[in-house]
Amino acid sequence: MRRIFAIGETVFDIIFKNGKPAASTPGGSMLNTAVSLGRLGLDVHFVSEYGKDTVGNIVDDFLHNNGVDTAYACRYGEFPSSLALAFLDENNNAEYSFYKRYPEKRLDLVFPELTGEDIIIYGSFYSIEPDIHFRLKPFLEQAHIKNALVIYDPNFRKAHLPGMDVYRPIMIENFAYADIVKGSDEDFNHIFGARTAAEACKHIGNTCDMLIYTANKNHVELCMTGIHNSYPVPRITPVSTIGAGDTFNAGLIFGLVAHDIGKNELKNLNETQRTTIIETAIRFAGHVCMLYDNYISPEFAANERYEMHPFSFAISK
Repeated sequence: MRRIFAIGETVFDIIFKNGKPAASTPGGSMLNTAVSLGRLGLDVHFVSEYGKDTVGNIVDDFLHNNGVDTAYACRYGEFPSSLALAFLDENNNAEYSFYKRYPEKRLDLVFPELTGEDIIIYGSFYSIEPDIHFRLKPFLEQAHIKNALVIYDPNFRKAHLPGMDVYRPIMIENFAYADIVKGSDEDFNHIFGARTAAEACKHIGNTCDMLIYTANKNHVELCMTGIHNSYPVPRITPVSTIGAGDTFNAGLIFGLVAHDIGKNELKNLNETQRTTIIETAIRFAGHVCMLYDNYISPEFAANERYEMHPFSFAISK
């Protein structure tokens, strides 16, 4: 079975609606993606760091119970695990307050040896913290040498704009490492001032084989050499949009694995494959918008595994 390595921060989300706690759950962009993939029965490994405190134990148990391997997660004892308070507005979009403290030595682990069958997904602020980026670079270079498939989601928030002089060069390096870049219209507007998928493509250039541009509830665009497709997003009334982009990523990876697409096959996707993969990602994101959870439900996961059977998608775990 193909291995998937999801690299990102770990936080414990406490979600507020109308000023009162409505739900709490382990979170962090790549953790959310990893849990959805684990529920689908894929061989997913979470590369991260969190404390040895009660919150860290809750997170660790939750990951194990959802089929996510944590052998490459660092557990530190100096500080408590990170918290994120998410305040939902009238449209159920979230504004965050973070509470984090980390040890001086970050992501202190021996990274795995990769093969050409592996998939790496990483992104968000975690991937542009200078100390973390320094630790990740040799792993991403190994991925390039071994022909592993790399997916990058910048997920860049407006709150980080004051540090853009530091962060933009790191993001440009991350774009260069990626075979697939998936980002929102807000991401590319914050990073480059781009207002369309075409403008985002010009800024990224030929550094990746595929750009996926999500425009919230409006549409999703896919850009490859000589190809620019747009896909509609079904209208829904969301309960919460937290985790929608992360679950889109899980659907993207699920579609790639179902069609046995690696780095070498990516440039030669046919129209049916492209449409099926993007529509799967959209369906995943729409599902999680109807939940307070940040990941697909076990019932949804079981149904998706069944629906993918016609494409000879077999999971044995």
